[in-house]
Amino acid sequence: MSKVPFCTCPTLECPHHPQNQNEGCTPCIEKNLRKHEIPACFWFKIETAGGAEGKYTFQKFAEEIMTAEDN
Repeated sequence: MSKVPFCTCPTLECPHHPQNQNEGCTPCIEKNLRKHEIPACFWFKIETAGGAEGKYTFQKFAEEIMTAEDN
């Protein structure tokens, strides 16, 4: 169980997942900002995304948001 009650990330093996360290979401956010990516938990809020296929970039997220809003 995650130490962050609202965490929706299923990637439990990730060292940055809140259940694997004591800093909450901070390590995940830092990693994603450094890589210019959006955290996985945001992707799970887009019902039409169907997975980011390893491309969690800001641009890909924006494209998915725009597509989801059109539907």
